[in-house]
Amino acid sequence: MGTARKRFGSTLASVTAAAVSLVLVAGCGSSDDSGKARTKDGKTVISMGLFGVMGFKETDLLDRYMKENPDITIEADVAGDEQTYYTALQTHFAAGSGLKDIQGIEIGRAKELVDTQADKFADLSKTSGIDSFLPWKENQVSTKDGKVLGLGTDIGPMAVCYRKDLFEQAGLPTDRTEVGKLWAGDWAKYIQVGRDFKAKSKADKVSYMDSSSGLFNAMIYGDEKQFYDEDGKLIYQDNPVVKQAWDLSSDAAKEGLTAKLRQFQPGWDPGLANGTFATTVCPAWMLAHISEKAGPANKGKWDVAKAPQGANWGGSFLGVMENSPVKEEAKKLITWLTAPEQQAYLFEKLGNFPSSKTAIDMPEVANGTSAYFSDAPIGKIFGEAAKQIPSKQVLGRKDGTIKDTFTAGLQLMEEGKSPDEAWKTTDERIRKLAG
Repeated sequence: MGTARKRFGSTLASVTAAAVSLVLVAGCGSSDDSGKARTKDGKTVISMGLFGVMGFKETDLLDRYMKENPDITIEADVAGDEQTYYTALQTHFAAGSGLKDIQGIEIGRAKELVDTQADKFADLSKTSGIDSFLPWKENQVSTKDGKVLGLGTDIGPMAVCYRKDLFEQAGLPTDRTEVGKLWAGDWAKYIQVGRDFKAKSKADKVSYMDSSSGLFNAMIYGDEKQFYDEDGKLIYQDNPVVKQAWDLSSDAAKEGLTAKLRQFQPGWDPGLANGTFATTVCPAWMLAHISEKAGPANKGKWDVAKAPQGANWGGSFLGVMENSPVKEEAKKLITWLTAPEQQAYLFEKLGNFPSSKTAIDMPEVANGTSAYFSDAPIGKIFGEAAKQIPSKQVLGRKDGTIKDTFTAGLQLMEEGKSPDEAWKTTDERIRKLAG
C-alpha cells in the first residue's frame, strides 16, 4: 500500500485528535439524509466512506467500474486514520444521519458493529460469490442468525521483514530460507536470534527489532482467542497465549532488543529509512508502507522471511447501509470490488493480500514477487502464512481498543517500567475502556 493503513493509532492518544477531526469525514450520505437517491449529471451517485489505503480510490478500480457502468457516479471519501474514521462513524450512527451508502469496516471494530449496529447494515449473506472468501473471514462480520454485514477486502498474514545488510554485519545468514529456519516454529527463537544479533552486530545504534508490540501482535493473532471468549467475556488476564506473548515481548524490551519505536507513530518512518532496526514483524499490507518510507536508497536491502508461526493481523470489509436509497446498486459495486479478480489486482498494485481463497490461488498472487524486497516471493510466503491462520477467530467488542492499550503498556516497559508495573497499568486501562 502506498501509505500505512494506520489500522489503530493509540486510542489513549487519539481520542482528542479524532474528535477535532470529525469534520474531515463527516460528509453527508448519498441520500443527503432525505431518503432519496442523489443524482449528478443524470447519474446515480453511490457514496463510500473509507479509511487508510484500502486501495479502491488509490487505484483505477472506481474509474473502471464507472466506465463499465456509465449510469453510476462513485464518490469516495477517505480518512487517513482509522480511529478518526470510526469515531465519526459512531457519531453518524448515533445521530441517524451522515452515513455513506457504503462504509468500510476494520476487523478490530467488526464484533462491536455486529453486536450493536447490525440493523444498520444490509444483509449480504446471499451475495453472489460470497463462497469465494476464506470461511473465517465472513464469519467475523456475521450475526448469530446468519446475517453478513460486510464483504471481505484484504487480510493480514504475517511474515518478518529484515535488513540483509544488517544481518550480514552481525554474521547472520542473509538468505530468506536460511533466515526463516533460524526461528522456525517458535517466536522464542526469534528473540534468541535477536540476542545473537545484539552480541555480534558491528552497526552502531542499530536495534534488532522496531518494537515489542509488533511481536506481541504476531503471537496473539496466531491463536483463535485473544481477549474475549465466545460469550463475549474478557479473558485476556487468564489467556495463556496473551501471557506468553506479554512475557516474551517483555524480555525483548528489558534486554534492549527494540528501538522503542511504535509502528506508524513518529520516529518509525525515519527508522525505516535510516536502518535504525534490522527486523519488523510485517503483515502483508505493511510492505508498501515500508518500501515507501524506507525509500529507493534501501531497495534490495530489505527481504521477507517466513514468520515462526502463522497469524493474521488486520483486514477490512465493505458494508452497505440498510437505509441507503441505492442499496442494490451499492451491493453490486462492493460485490465487484471484492471479487477475486479485483482482489488479485490490488495485491499486484498495492500488496493488499486477498481474503478470497480463489484470488490467493490465482497466478497474479501465487507467483507474486517484490522487487523492493529483493524479489522475495511474497505471494508464496504470505499465501502459506494465510493457510496457517486459525480457521476460527473469536472477536470481541473492544478488540481494537485493547490491542492499542497493550501496545501502550509494552511501550511503558521500553521506557523503563517493570513488567509488573506495566501490566498493572495496562490492566487498569483495559478495565476502564472495555469493562
